[in-house]
Amino acid sequence: MAKAYFVGSGIASLAGAAYLIRDGHFPGDDIHIFEQSAITGGSLDGAGSPETGYTLRGGRMLNFSYLCTYDLLSFIPSLDNPSRTVKDEMLEFNERVKTHSNSRLVKHGQKLDTSHMGLSNKDRLDLLNIMIHSEESLGTKRIDECFEPSFFKTNFWLMWATMFAFQPWHSAVECKRYLHRFIHEFPRINTLAGVDRTPYNQYDSVVLPLTQWLQGQGVHFELQGQVTNLGFKTSTSQTTVERIQYVRDAQSQELELGAGDLVFVTNGSMTANSRFGSMTSPAPMNTSGLTDGAWALWDTIARGRPEFGRPAVFHERIGESYWPSFTATFRDPTFMRLEQQFTGNAPGTGGLVTFVDSNWLMSIVVGYQPHFRNQPPGVYVCWGYGLSPDQLGNHVQKKMTDCTGAEILTELCYHLGFMDHLPLILDTSTCIPCTMPFITSQFLTRAPGDRPQVVPEGSTNLAFISQFCEIPEDVVFTVEYSVRAAMTAVYTLLHLDKEPPPIYKGGQDIRVLFNAVTTALR
Repeated sequence: MAKAYFVGSGIASLAGAAYLIRDGHFPGDDIHIFEQSAITGGSLDGAGSPETGYTLRGGRMLNFSYLCTYDLLSFIPSLDNPSRTVKDEMLEFNERVKTHSNSRLVKHGQKLDTSHMGLSNKDRLDLLNIMIHSEESLGTKRIDECFEPSFFKTNFWLMWATMFAFQPWHSAVECKRYLHRFIHEFPRINTLAGVDRTPYNQYDSVVLPLTQWLQGQGVHFELQGQVTNLGFKTSTSQTTVERIQYVRDAQSQELELGAGDLVFVTNGSMTANSRFGSMTSPAPMNTSGLTDGAWALWDTIARGRPEFGRPAVFHERIGESYWPSFTATFRDPTFMRLEQQFTGNAPGTGGLVTFVDSNWLMSIVVGYQPHFRNQPPGVYVCWGYGLSPDQLGNHVQKKMTDCTGAEILTELCYHLGFMDHLPLILDTSTCIPCTMPFITSQFLTRAPGDRPQVVPEGSTNLAFISQFCEIPEDVVFTVEYSVRAAMTAVYTLLHLDKEPPPIYKGGQDIRVLFNAVTTALR
């Protein structure tokens, strides 16, 4: 008779509900998902139309090593063919549409030779040192405390940083985890051939079929319901959630939990306080406080409870965690034709293109078209972002964060050498910028205890499932991290004799190590 309540409807909550049904044998009717917004999916978003322009705040790479994610997708039916799973659909797509970038790095309008990593012997030694040092010894060090300044100009760093959105001031521990977790991708870092993609954007390809399946199982989605606090019964050894306080339709409400009821909380959010601009206006930076419920709730329930972590570590350093992205919608084929000629890659086969001489350190990716389910023929979509948005553009002499969509598109065309076609491109396109204050807050330097355990010590019915809970050895800013957190939470709170699949460790394979070392020596 127990019920389960999820706070937030991101991929972690959707996965958690799915595992409660499959492995915990929960009736879907006993599962409730509270969501502050009017749509599910959290950071895995995708919206818009050909007339108004499409928007993506970001995109997440997938990889064969994502054992939890692929397990989840293996029992969710495809929207297009319910006799097949989302995993089947995705693997078939990647077998048909191969990724192999011919233009990973661009400088002065020319494609760079990325077969060489550009590492010095000192850089190689520093990479080895950060990989062999323990997390305890690295502590709260930044990445730039572990390398020489010249390292951050190498091909290796430029490709690594833009592939994963690392900054030099981010956590050395997180960088170490990534180096171990993706060591098998070293030889393909310049072609991105190891990246798996979904047929459409991840909202259309993953969130929609997962949400539809859960609804078919009877799961309740309490949209536009913001959870503001949890009421606890505490003892010297245990903590139990007894009440959920939330606001819906401008009315404060309180839900009393029964014995055995479970609560799963998405603590913190990468895309909280996101704001969109337009072709004629910049995207405003929202620093007016924690307007997103995921941060506000975590702040509230963590007061006086150190086992719930320290959220301020991640949300009070916006200057170290934000960058803007943009989505361009083209209603004329000119840009796509020129971009394909320049890169040598058809849409969906190239991955990131990074302009290393861009003052904004701008990168773009052209996905397989159509990228949205409602995208008609003759309309094309491109997504991009900048890691140095406070710098003045090379052509548009403004900070990226101060630029309209038209100005960002102009700067992009400048780096691609498309300026002769700029009037037509601007006249037939819509570019929508987006600012995200907390987008890489999970990469910030941290200490043990800053992130709570998935199931905190003493908790009887509460679990944290997000990019801000602690999973040893796995890497944040991935769909895999969220799904693994959900699996861990469900199996732990239900006391099931099950564990998530082990984390893939390519470094234990001598062939992987050999290939990685060979790459570093190039």
